[in-house]
Amino acid sequence: MKPQQPKPTRLTTTLIAMGFLGSALAVQAADKVVNLYTARHYASDDAIYQKFTQKTGIKVNVVSAGDEPLLERIRSEGAASPADVILLADAARLWKAEQDGLLAPIQSKALNQAIPADKRSGNMWVGLTSRARVIVIDPNKVKVADIRAYEDLAKPNFKGMVCTRSASHPYMLSLIGAQLATNGPEKTESWMRGIVDNLARQSKGGDTDQIRAVASGECAIAVTNSYYYARLMRSDKPADKEVVARTKVIWPNQAGAGSHMNISGGGITKNAPNAKNAIAFLEFLASKEIQAEFADGNNEWPVVPGVVYKNPALESLGRFKADPMPVAKYAGQQRTAQQLVDKINWK
Repeated sequence: MKPQQPKPTRLTTTLIAMGFLGSALAVQAADKVVNLYTARHYASDDAIYQKFTQKTGIKVNVVSAGDEPLLERIRSEGAASPADVILLADAARLWKAEQDGLLAPIQSKALNQAIPADKRSGNMWVGLTSRARVIVIDPNKVKVADIRAYEDLAKPNFKGMVCTRSASHPYMLSLIGAQLATNGPEKTESWMRGIVDNLARQSKGGDTDQIRAVASGECAIAVTNSYYYARLMRSDKPADKEVVARTKVIWPNQAGAGSHMNISGGGITKNAPNAKNAIAFLEFLASKEIQAEFADGNNEWPVVPGVVYKNPALESLGRFKADPMPVAKYAGQQRTAQQLVDKINWK
């Protein structure tokens, strides 16, 4: 007696009726998918998804949008959401997805063994890449010895010299969250007020805009994620080469806890229709081969220890001391960080 075949989906039935698929093949195709909602927009990631399909036969259906629009979409879709995996670009956003009840526990010994505990939130979400929050200066206007820590951004002698993106952006909220976890609310608020007093202009733009603002003379000090600077370093465009030539990277807090580290990572959605495929997908992204491809393709560091990669920009940035603070610790400070941003009116 032949085993009973699973009932085809509506999409499968339609394809069969149109003559595109035989029934057995159609059922197999319907089963071998993983639906990915991602806020990462990199060609190198697309190549990784294709490699996953080639290795496993599981097709990756990609929905790409900003972090908050993706979270809102999952909320509105509810139990009918087709999303299996969500990839977000910041620990604070992943923490928010967890707090909003949008994620399911990840049952994977492979992920627990591969990804250090400080780069994940228990088994609710995992970091997949890491990046540092660095300071970029105009060395003709600022002495390296005068700005060695995030706390130095608030020094009165830097009045009118600092550029940042919006303080309400998750990259900034995560940095503020780390300050809250280390120094408490009073010291952090004082530090934030000092930065606002030192702004060369109203906070605006993305991280690359801050680097360009330093190079153009609009400001002399900026804060950015490391991979944005590495991207400029690897660019063949003369304008980008000029930006790098006019600026210098400072690794903050090397005499203290180390430079603030953030992650890009993912989780499995609460109502994932293809949960097993979702786990296989995340395990694939955490494999050493793919961790190296993240580093080479998008200038981010692997979260898995012992990964060998070849990225000349990351190598030229040099070694540095990273803050070992667990990402979930500062991500959990997001609400307090936003409250302080609103309190001092840091746009």
